Amino acid sequence: MQKKALGSKFFILLAGILWGCMGLFVRPLNDRGLSSWDIVFLRAILTTIFMGGFIFIKGRNQFKIKLKDIWCFLGTGLLSIVFFNLCYFKEITITSLSVAAILLYTAPAFVMVISAFCFKEKLTKIKLAALFISFIGLAFVTGVIGGSETITAKALFIGLGAGLGYALYSIFSRYALERGYSSTTISFYTFLFASMGTVLFANPAKVWDVSTGSLKLIILSVAFVLVSTVIPYLVYTQGLKKVENGQASIIASVEPVIATLNGIIWFHEKMSWSIAVGVILVLSGIVLTNLHPKNDQS
Repeated sequence: MQKKALGSKFFILLAGILWGCMGLFVRPLNDRGLSSWDIVFLRAILTTIFMGGFIFIKGRNQFKIKLKDIWCFLGTGLLSIVFFNLCYFKEITITSLSVAAILLYTAPAFVMVISAFCFKEKLTKIKLAALFISFIGLAFVTGVIGGSETITAKALFIGLGAGLGYALYSIFSRYALERGYSSTTISFYTFLFASMGTVLFANPAKVWDVSTGSLKLIILSVAFVLVSTVIPYLVYTQGLKKVENGQASIIASVEPVIATLNGIIWFHEKMSWSIAVGVILVLSGIVLTNLHPKNDQS
């Protein structure tokens, strides 16, 4: 049982690492004229196609969902993916990327509180300590601590909306898993509904022209979807079978650390003392959340 739990935690960590690599694909696509919403639409529609093809070949019974359970997938697709992107993209137009990132990563706090009520997950001292350490670490990584960032009330409200939307994927996925749906089915319907929602904000014709403009761009688009969406969402949802929502959300907070390190390695962004401190704190929080002393039952 412990080996299965360890494997599930690795899945969660792998998802966070792969999500952190998203910038390696997003920047080249953005440089070719795709807006943020265009990229989200490309991500959603290609994921739907890939997952649909996989289910068609491997087991068409996974297309089957009960009408009474459709709210789970509307939750992951619209309330999570579309809502969090809507808030997040609005956030980055009214404040800095660092402030937007730190507010987005209030998600683990939302996950912990909601999961305590909905799934009776315990708010232990270790979870709360890990959450606090990770959040302070993210503040250092993004420059909110150690910099001169300020947050307006409007930015705070919209940023918290992004964090809530981000958190809701774990919540609605858990409900879907408890109803017997596979991670494949959950991912397919999540992005099917997400593509329906994001098409309202994107330019599909432009997305098609750019993503198919050359063999290099086709490979880039396919790699973007596989690396930053299909694989991480599959393994993250699979990992939720054996890992509590709150713990999973803290482990996945490795994402901005990986994103920051990728920026330093591939885009020659500067490594400051605050980033170094932040990386250490986030990793410490992830390690801490995997400790389970017997007396930590509060």
